[in-house]
Amino acid sequence: MQTKRATATELKLRPGRIDETNELGRICFDAFGAISKAHNFPPDFPSPEVATGLITMLLSVPGVYNVVAEENGRPVGSNFLWKSDAVAGVGPITVDPNVQNSSIGRALMTDVLNHADENGFLSVRLVQAAFHNRSLSLYTKLGFNTVEPLSNINGPALGIKIDGYKVREMNSDDLPSVDALCVKVHGHNRHNEVAGAITQGSARVVEHDGRISGYSTGTGFFGHSVGESNEEIKALLGSANEFSGAGFLLPTRNGDLMRWCLENGLRVVQPLTLMSRGVYQEPRGAFMPSILF
Repeated sequence: MQTKRATATELKLRPGRIDETNELGRICFDAFGAISKAHNFPPDFPSPEVATGLITMLLSVPGVYNVVAEENGRPVGSNFLWKSDAVAGVGPITVDPNVQNSSIGRALMTDVLNHADENGFLSVRLVQAAFHNRSLSLYTKLGFNTVEPLSNINGPALGIKIDGYKVREMNSDDLPSVDALCVKVHGHNRHNEVAGAITQGSARVVEHDGRISGYSTGTGFFGHSVGESNEEIKALLGSANEFSGAGFLLPTRNGDLMRWCLENGLRVVQPLTLMSRGVYQEPRGAFMPSILF
């Protein structure tokens, strides 16, 4: 079957609507499923309903910019820009597999990048499937640099305690210390994202020598973690009841932490790539990014 191509005159970019979440969710599920299947990797979404739930949430959150590509009156793709803090995150970007070889992906990416530039974001970041050559090429052409190879890791809960490192639930009084730690390691904070995780009940801190030395907004695809050293990350992973979604993302260059995970029965699911456009500080500590950055 010949792939259909959209022309510039047929393509329209506009905000998404709640009444089209089922169609956008289907496209999201099909797009991620198709590229994963083509490379023999498990899908990121277990069902169309999960993808639709994510799209529905994104269209409802004020801090997320959205754009839908429409061709001949029907949606054929969407993209999102998470913009709650100084660094913005892109995704998920999805295009109907029937038109994926057209210029729709570039148009959706250009739209959110223009929005980010107009709003003065320090940096824009994303996580890309390392086996997807077309997206790697597109993002590089659009100004993104590869800054970190990642491994998606999953497995059963570990139930491990690290001596001298106490993990507890984060509260709003912890925010100044958590912000300062993120600035120390990354050069910026993720204050609003962390505050949201506190509200959701997924945020945790690590205390060492009587102070906060690590934190996590969740050990899974949509959570990020920061620590002064690998011991904080081990404590967070060891105390997690589960690794939500498809698992967590770990910098592959961190050999010590990778070996610790593998020696404790966890497994590598797939390779990914962290990419950044704009200001980027080489991390000065240990970290695990979310599927955004």
